[in-house]
Amino acid sequence: MIALLLLLILVLLIILFSQQNRLRSRSREMRYVHYKLNAILDQQTQERLLLVSSDPRIRELLIDLNRLLDVNHRGIVERARLESSMRNMLANMSHDLKTPLTVVLGCSEMLQRSDLPEGEQQQIIQSIHRKSMETIGLVNAFFDLAKLESGDAAPDMSRVELGELCRRNMLSFYDLLDHQGTEVHIELPEEKVHIMGNTEALDRILSNLISNSIRYGLDGAVLGLRLYTDAEYAHIEVWDRGKGIAESHQDQVFERLYTLEDSRNRTYQGSGLGLTITKRLTEQMNGRIALTSQPYVRTAFTVSFRKMSY
Repeated sequence: MIALLLLLILVLLIILFSQQNRLRSRSREMRYVHYKLNAILDQQTQERLLLVSSDPRIRELLIDLNRLLDVNHRGIVERARLESSMRNMLANMSHDLKTPLTVVLGCSEMLQRSDLPEGEQQQIIQSIHRKSMETIGLVNAFFDLAKLESGDAAPDMSRVELGELCRRNMLSFYDLLDHQGTEVHIELPEEKVHIMGNTEALDRILSNLISNSIRYGLDGAVLGLRLYTDAEYAHIEVWDRGKGIAESHQDQVFERLYTLEDSRNRTYQGSGLGLTITKRLTEQMNGRIALTSQPYVRTAFTVSFRKMSY
């Protein structure tokens, strides 16, 4: 009887000792997690919590904490990218606004001279008006992009026929293209193609894409627009045979204020926001935009939307 009692006491002591060891081990592991986690967050390193533990709950906690660290690291990288993008955007915006405003200031100073011929005064006034409108256009483009990226209001969607939309937009550029001697190719299907979209947004998308081809691709002297469909989607392709866009630049053309530095057509400059706005508008209507470019052969921007059944 006494031997049995002693054995029971021994078993209890072993259990208590084992539990105490586990508690001490868990305490050490939790202290490691606490200090290591704070060090990673304070120093913003890419380290992760590495700990061999026999406690399944500690292992689960480590897995979850490392997942949170992954999310935190991606957030830090994205924030740094956005801050860099914002700095570049503000610098470019300041430059783009400064240029026309400097012209306006110079012209207004010239007008203060009383000895200017009337004809020259009129030319200066026209230059002031032109540069003022350019500045207003740039400010409006920034405002439009800010509204798009805030996601405050979704566009009103309705049934839109793309063939007529394409014809109307190409016609609006006819005089400019004809004056520059550009050969125009238009390919439209005989049957009507309908999508759910916003007419105003689609007009702006096409206008921006055609303007972009005029701005960067007219050294090829050809501009084309093609509307075609597949089993699910309607595609609008605007293309030219100009110098094209190098592969290293293709991922950047939709960024805010990105412009190709070697733009050939200096009389038809843009703000660098057109393609960014085009991409945002396309995505708002659940579409997608793609770019392919082979210099002096074919540079094409294609927007695609899910087509409607009749």
